[in-house]
Amino acid sequence: MSNISIAEFEELMRESLPFAQTLAPEIVELTPARVTIRLPYRKDFLRPGGTISGPMLMGVADLALYAIVLAAIGRVELAVTTSLTINFLRKPPPTDILAHARLLKLGKRLAVGEVDLFSADDPDMVAHVVGTYSIPPRDGVAVL
Repeated sequence: MSNISIAEFEELMRESLPFAQTLAPEIVELTPARVTIRLPYRKDFLRPGGTISGPMLMGVADLALYAIVLAAIGRVELAVTTSLTINFLRKPPPTDILAHARLLKLGKRLAVGEVDLFSADDPDMVAHVVGTYSIPPRDGVAVL
């Protein structure tokens, strides 16, 4: 069972994640085991050569990691990205992008996950992302 609902995550995006408004993502699945987000195709997401730009892919991947961390730990808005590595595998055509995220490790202070990015209706992955999130202490005391 998820510790945050799709409706709660969408509310959080509206209130606190202005970049998400630009992406206009569709949250397809939100559980601690798997998150799927659809990035709807828009012409302004293209770069020269007619492919979805890297910043759009990184943005939806980071959003998917944030979603799966919150699905696992609840609405902890101050969980933040500490690292994000993306490997671009092939040029995504001008179509929707699907981001499938899963957690690799969830600790008290860090969460590590990965995101596989696909063009809609294509079984070949366009990018692979690994990221780490820092989870703030629950007692409000920061550890430096």
